[in-house]
Amino acid sequence: MLMVSFHKLYLMSDTNTLFKAIAHPARRQILTLLAASDQSVKELTSAFAMSQPAVSQHLRELREAKLVRPEKVGSEQKYHLTAGPLKLVFDWCGQYRRFFDPAGHAWAFASVENAAAAAKKGGGRNGR
Repeated sequence: MLMVSFHKLYLMSDTNTLFKAIAHPARRQILTLLAASDQSVKELTSAFAMSQPAVSQHLRELREAKLVRPEKVGSEQKYHLTAGPLKLVFDWCGQYRRFFDPAGHAWAFASVENAAAAAKKGGGRNGR
């Protein structure tokens, strides 16, 4: 029982840290920029009307949530998106999908390979 409580408390702590990290619009924008490419603090700072220490503080929050990690590239440190923790957000949002997407269309993801195989096998959606 103690182990289950500890695990639940630890998981809730990680989840709260994650939601706190993505709550700020600047941090969400940083994630968007890093989804496109790894960037240094200097590169990220140039995209905002804020100081380098402010961007660094946002990066610290994102590191604590395990959403970004720094990598040494040559003489500078570049930040890399580690989007895995966002699955917790996606899963949490899933409980509300029936309110805005009752048929589940927006949540039905298929890999390109599966879609191609289905199109070959059945001739597409209408079986042509």
